[in-house]
Amino acid sequence: MTTYDFDHGYNAGYDRLFGDDDLTLGLFFPIESVQQGKPAMENQVKLAQRAESFGFDALWFRDVPLWDPSFGDAGHLYDTFTYLSYIAAQTDNIALATGSVVLPLRHPLHTAKQAASVDQLSEGRLVMGVASGDRPVEFPAFDVNSESRGEMFREHIDVFRQALGSEFPTIDSTRSTLEGNADVVPKPTNEIPLLVTGHARQERDWIAEHGDGWLFYTQDFETQQALTNDWRRRVAEQVGPDVEKPFAMSEHIALTEDPDAEPRRIHQGVELGRNELIDRFERWHDTGVDHLTINLRYNNRPAADVLEEIGTEVLPEVSFTR
Repeated sequence: MTTYDFDHGYNAGYDRLFGDDDLTLGLFFPIESVQQGKPAMENQVKLAQRAESFGFDALWFRDVPLWDPSFGDAGHLYDTFTYLSYIAAQTDNIALATGSVVLPLRHPLHTAKQAASVDQLSEGRLVMGVASGDRPVEFPAFDVNSESRGEMFREHIDVFRQALGSEFPTIDSTRSTLEGNADVVPKPTNEIPLLVTGHARQERDWIAEHGDGWLFYTQDFETQQALTNDWRRRVAEQVGPDVEKPFAMSEHIALTEDPDAEPRRIHQGVELGRNELIDRFERWHDTGVDHLTINLRYNNRPAADVLEEIGTEVLPEVSFTR
């Protein structure tokens, strides 16, 4: 893949994920087996450091501001940007990614300041997945009209980039007005890449033009191949024939005790043995996926054991890891 060049230069996190033609791998917090409810969040720093030592390329942080038991799990409990800063201080080179910040629920200037702060404190390792939101309880709780979240998503991205891309900007939007007499500081080390998650209530052509990449959900191999092909075509049409932007995806992985167990579909992922996982990683690589981030929450075994097995038995056998 030809690396997409940002107007403002190099971003360490983006380069770690998308700097060459090989598939890179990420891991979602919490690194814990939790089917429903609130995670225990035990030994997360140790497990994050272990993932980095195995060569994982990114740690992913979800944005779940409110726990709705009827909807499912509570994410990793902590505020996204607070936890990003905490883990940044405990790791060295691994990229730090959000999957994904729900933009309409936040004020864009707060988001800009928080993101730039994490970017500075992590020496440019932040990559942001951004979304329009899908948990119904959140919108009235934050006094946000859910029907307008697509428009708010676009506006938030525009304000975010203006606030961080220039000094003392002039901004006139429904949620923010600046007249060149105040500034958002700090500025990031370089431009913070934004990966649009799902469709975020946008047309694909808009995502291809305005996103710095596309983050989608697991599909069967044929469907995902068609999506990656369509994505490449739209980017070429909307931005230019010599420009490629990355396609990333997420998938739940439940590893069985039997290393030869055949894949079985689970919610947004598969249960399978490690030998099948090796083949699955290779097939995602061949499909043209640039980054795959995995979630271990649906395992019946401790996630620490699953991580250890992937790190020692799976990653050494695939062709694309560093």
